[in-house]
Amino acid sequence: MNFHILESTDYQNWFASRFRYTTFTNAMKWYSTEAKQGQENYTIADAMVKFSQDNGISIRGHNVFWDDPNYQPDWVKTLLPEDLRKAAEKRINSVVSRYAGKLIAWDVVNENLHFSFFEDNLGKNASSIYYSTSYKLDPTPRMFLNEYNTIEYCGDEKVSPGNYKKRFKEIFSYPGNEDIPAGIGVQGHFGSQLAQYLEEILREAFSHPAVEGIIMFAGPAYTGFNATALTNKSFNNMPAGDIVDNLIKEWKSPDFEACTNDGGFFSTSLFHGEYEITITDPATNCSSTSRFEVTRDSSGRTFHF
Repeated sequence: MNFHILESTDYQNWFASRFRYTTFTNAMKWYSTEAKQGQENYTIADAMVKFSQDNGISIRGHNVFWDDPNYQPDWVKTLLPEDLRKAAEKRINSVVSRYAGKLIAWDVVNENLHFSFFEDNLGKNASSIYYSTSYKLDPTPRMFLNEYNTIEYCGDEKVSPGNYKKRFKEIFSYPGNEDIPAGIGVQGHFGSQLAQYLEEILREAFSHPAVEGIIMFAGPAYTGFNATALTNKSFNNMPAGDIVDNLIKEWKSPDFEACTNDGGFFSTSLFHGEYEITITDPATNCSSTSRFEVTRDSSGRTFHF
């Protein structure tokens, strides 16, 4: 979601009726929260966090730092190394502490294989240290190493699966980082033909047990998502929107009732996720409710209530 969600009830209703997870396009990035040195402004990000929380939408933080030199705040680009070190320390403490306990994930140093702004200026372990600092400030989110071209373009050797794995190990084997809940983030740029292949891409990702979530850089045309618009400016579905809505409907387990057999058992197949089950004894009309989660580790297990 982007900042337009704060000004449009149509956008709010469209998003909240479909999605349980979100990433903000720019609102949490350094150039958005501190465009001028020493003048932090989290107004938009805070409002988007509140909207998400009010609607039960979990947030994937994007991002603490971006290693691309072109996307630093203008004032950061000219800092000497020691001043950059102090500014970056202030930034990470500010943003991670501010949203501690409110996020399920962070892209800590975004696109860390393609670019090396912080390593070039502060030393080869700069990013590893930022992962360590983020974890100390808020140990709950999964800390992602997010990159593009790893899965959709084999010609970019810099971010090949092998090089990605090597960089991943370097960061998370850095002293003190071994216990960080790490995440593999593969950010695919699929170009103008995305709508044609969107269902195939989403089904393939959803089917893999290691994929914990899918975030799309897509949305309604009203808010500027023109490359991959899910709706037109009136919030009526485009072809890509129909694909997404149909898959959400297919993958969302509906409420259902079942009776046990004579031995008191029944079985069903469930997608990974959280469930609530209510058991009622027809003889006494007494009931009890329990919640449980199906994960890749619990697949095939029997749950007893």
